[in-house]
Amino acid sequence: MQTQRKNDFSKGSIPRNILSLAIPLTVAQLTVVLYNVVDRAFIGHIDTIGRDAFTGIGLVLPVTYIITAFANLCGTGGAPLCSIARGRGDDKRAERIMGVSFTFLLLLGLGCMAVFYLLHEPILYLVGGSPETVVHAKNYLLIYLAGTIPVMIGLGMNPFINSQGFGKTGMMTTLLGAVINLILDPILIFGFHMGVQGAALATVIAQICSAWWALAFLTGKRAILRLTRASMGLDGDILRRVCSLGLTGFTFSVTNSIVHALGSAQLQFYGSQMGGTATGDLYVAAMTAITSIREIVLQPAHGLTQGAQPVIGYNYGAGQYSRVRGCIKFVTVSVFLYCLPVWLLLLAIPGVFIRIFNDDPALLEVGVKTMRIYYAAYVMMGFQMIGQNTFVAMGRAKHAVFFSLLRKVILVVPLMLLLPRLWNLGVYGIFAAEPISDAVGGLAAYTTMMCTVWREMKQPDKQLSQ
Repeated sequence: MQTQRKNDFSKGSIPRNILSLAIPLTVAQLTVVLYNVVDRAFIGHIDTIGRDAFTGIGLVLPVTYIITAFANLCGTGGAPLCSIARGRGDDKRAERIMGVSFTFLLLLGLGCMAVFYLLHEPILYLVGGSPETVVHAKNYLLIYLAGTIPVMIGLGMNPFINSQGFGKTGMMTTLLGAVINLILDPILIFGFHMGVQGAALATVIAQICSAWWALAFLTGKRAILRLTRASMGLDGDILRRVCSLGLTGFTFSVTNSIVHALGSAQLQFYGSQMGGTATGDLYVAAMTAITSIREIVLQPAHGLTQGAQPVIGYNYGAGQYSRVRGCIKFVTVSVFLYCLPVWLLLLAIPGVFIRIFNDDPALLEVGVKTMRIYYAAYVMMGFQMIGQNTFVAMGRAKHAVFFSLLRKVILVVPLMLLLPRLWNLGVYGIFAAEPISDAVGGLAAYTTMMCTVWREMKQPDKQLSQ
C-alpha cells in the first residue's frame, strides 16, 4: 500500500495543478526580467549619456544570456528528472539528481566568471560595440560578473523548488531580489550618482539575496527533497542525463546570445554604412529595446508552459497518459489566448513600449518601424514553447534541443546574414529574420509534438496503487 504523497499531480484538477505552479512561476520569471529591464530603463533615462549607456547595456546581454544558459543547463535539466523520479516514488534518487546539479552549477559559475573577466573587452567590440558604448558596457559588466555564482544559484536551483510543487516559494526567490533591486536602483544610480555601476551593484546585491533564499529553503525542513552534503558531488550517469535534458534550456539561452550578438554586430555594420557609427549605435539601441520588451511579454507564456512541466512529468512517470493529454490541451488554449491580444497590442502601439527605455526622437522613429517588423509573427512563438516544453517534461531531450536549434541557429542566423543583402533591405532584413523563424519554428515544433507525444499518450493509463 502506498502512502498519500504530498503534491501528487496525478490527482485533482489539471488546470488547478498547472496554475498553482504557473502563476507563481510567471510572477517569479517576470520579476527576474523586470529587475534586469528596470536597470535598462533607469540607465536609458540618465541625463546626457542615456542613449549611449542604454546601448552599452545591450552589448552586455549576450554575456548575461550565456550565464543564464549554464544555470538552465543544471536547472531545466535536473528539475524534470526530479519530477519523473518523484512520480515513480524514488525520492532518494531525486535528491541525488538535485545535489549533482548543484555541484556542477557551482563549477560552471566559477568557469564563466573567470572567462568573461579575462575576455570582456574583445567580446564587447565583437558584438557591435563602439568606443562610445563599450565604456558604459565595461562599467556595468565588471561589477555584474561578481554576482555570477549567486545569479546562477537563483536561476538554476529555483526549478527544483517549483518541481516539488512549492510555486509560491519559488516566486519569492525572485520577488525578493526584484524588490531589493527596485529599491536600490534609483538610490545608487541617481542618489549616489553611480550611473551604470550603481545599476550593476544593485543587481549583484539582489542576486545574493535571491540565492540565499533558494538555498535556505532547499536545505530546510519544508522541502520534500533536500539539498544535503551527502547528495552533492559528481555522478557521471546523472550528469549525462541532466546535461542531455538541460541542453534545451541551455541551447535556448546560448542561441539567444548568438542571435543578439550577431544582430548587434550586423546592425552596427549596416547602420554605419547608412550614416556612420552614431547610426549604427541607434539601430543597436532599437534592437536592445525590442528584445527587452520581448523578454517581458514572453514570460507569461513561459510560465504556463514551464509550470506544466512538473505536472506532465509526474503524470508521465506515473503512467497517467490521459492526464498528460489534458495538460497539453489546457496549455495550448491558455497560451494562445494570452499571445493573441499581446501580439495585436505590440503592433498597434509600439511607441509606448520604446519610451519605457528612452524617448529620443530618432530612437522612437527607428524603434516603431523595426518593432512592427520584428513582432510580425510573434503569436507563433507560443506553439514553439508548447511543443518544446512538452518534450522537456517527458525527458525527450533530442527533440527539445533540435527545435531550439531550428528556430535560432538553423533559421535566424542564416537569415540575418542573407536578408540584409536582398532587395536592399539592409538593417530591416536583420529584424525580418525573427518573424520568419517564429512562424516556421512554431509550426514545426507543435506539429511534431502532436504527431509523436500526443499519439503515444493515447495508450491506456496504468492502474495506480492505493
